[in-house]
Parts: sequence; C-alpha cells; structure tokens
Amino acid sequence: MDIDVTEAEARDGGFRPGRTLPAGVEFVRQLRRRRTHVVALILLLLPLAIALAFQASSPGPANGNNSGNFSGPLLATLATKGAINFALFTEFASASFLLVVLVALFCGDTVASEASWSSLRYLLAIPVPRARLLRQKLIVALSLSLGANVLLPAWALVIGGMFFGWAPAQSPLGGSFTTGEGLTRLLIVVGYASLQSLLVAALAFLFGVLTDAPLGAVGGATMVVVLSNILDSITALDPYRKFLPTHFQYAWLDAVGPSVQWDNMMRGSGLVLVYSAVFFAVAWWHFQRKDIVS
Repeated sequence: MDIDVTEAEARDGGFRPGRTLPAGVEFVRQLRRRRTHVVALILLLLPLAIALAFQASSPGPANGNNSGNFSGPLLATLATKGAINFALFTEFASASFLLVVLVALFCGDTVASEASWSSLRYLLAIPVPRARLLRQKLIVALSLSLGANVLLPAWALVIGGMFFGWAPAQSPLGGSFTTGEGLTRLLIVVGYASLQSLLVAALAFLFGVLTDAPLGAVGGATMVVVLSNILDSITALDPYRKFLPTHFQYAWLDAVGPSVQWDNMMRGSGLVLVYSAVFFAVAWWHFQRKDIVS
C-alpha cells in the first residue's frame, strides 16, 4: 500500500506539497530533542576535559624521531603550545571516532526515528512527498553535522587560548606560523574534516532508510567506518586500500606542515564525493519504493 498522494491531486484541493515540512520547523524539532542537547554538552565539555588533563599532567619529552610520522605523539606534545595547536590536537583526537558517531547519530536517526515512532506514515499522509521529506531531513541533519564539526575545534580554540595562551602555532615538522597562517591552516583542517564526514552522513542516511531502528543505522555506519580504518591499516592490501572510503581521512595532516600539500586532500575529496553520491542515490531509490505501512 502506498500512502503518498500525488502532487496533482493535492493541488486540486488547494494544497501545496512544496510547502510541507518547512526546514525551519524540522530544524527546531531536532534542536529540541534531548540527543541534540547531549551532543552539544559533550562537544563543550570535551575540550575542557582535555585541557584539564594536560594541566594536571607533567609535560613529557618529545619523540626524537620526527620524520614522517607526526600524527600522534608530536601533535600531543605541541597541544599545550597555544590555542591553535590545542585545537588541532582536539580535532585529531576526535575525528576517528567521536565525530563519526555524532554525524552518524544526526544523519542515521533522522528518518529511522520517525519510523520507530510510527510517525513516518503520518508525515507521508499529510501528504509530504517522499523526495521532499528526505531532502528536508537531510538538509537539517547535514546542518547539525556541520555544526558539530565546526563547534568542536572553534570551542577548543577558545579553551586552548584560555589555558595555554595565544602563541603562534608550531608545525610538527618544525617551524611556526603567524597567527593568520595558523588560523588559515586550522580552517583548511576543519573544512577537509567536515567534507570527510559527508561519507559518514551518507552511510548513516542510507542505513536510516533501510531500517526502522535508529541505533542500527548509527551503529551500522560507525561499524563500516571502523572496518574501513582497520583494513586501511593493513599495508599488505596496497595498492587497493587507497580505494577504501576512509583511506584519506587524515590527509588534512598535510596542511600542518611547513607548506600545504594538496594532492592527498584532493584525492580524498574526490573519493568521498563519489562514495557519498552513490550512498545518497541508493537511499533515495530505496525510500521511493519502500512500503511505509508495513
């Protein structure tokens, strides 16, 4: 049974499907949900907890081997050297799991939660066209995901300044940036990381229309990302692992060297856009044919 009423039938009665489910209304609904409040609280408390942890611990010696691999120990060593370095470390520490879960939560829960509450069939019976419902839900979910990706490093920058000052950022490969250069590098990092989160959003959104269980959608997207990261760590898979969706997840580290290296970030951007387009297309195709009643 198909609940949808055709657009022509709706217009005959003076009803305009294009005016249903305004993005502003959906945005307010999502902002009022407890899960959004919990996410905001986590994003605000995490940089503070990291800063207090650094304050409570004594600084350790830097790793003497700085060639090539500076992603982990050296970013941690430089985290207390100023606000920008602290924001970069917070981004590095959060990108592999926390931000993945939060983006999956916003994008995987948005449709699946309506199905689990049995309100999805009533939304479509208003009628809200299926394509419009997906579009409005996705716009709001991506907006909240982008907000999470921007809020964390921005707040970490403020907390880092309060705890460790506003000294010029230092590169893990040596040298330092002016304040303007450091902020530009941070913007590149946040922009690229936000684009990479589009892959998680597309995966979670696809699982969200495939299942009526919000946790299944969130967990499924997170599991795929974790599995991709595990496979990417197996060097024996070369050269095929460069086609894994998360292979270039940390290509933004090329932006914190003495000069910005764009090659891997361009490859990573192209890869994530292709994967995301496919996942979103499959989600749209499936939802148009989904039996909402059953």
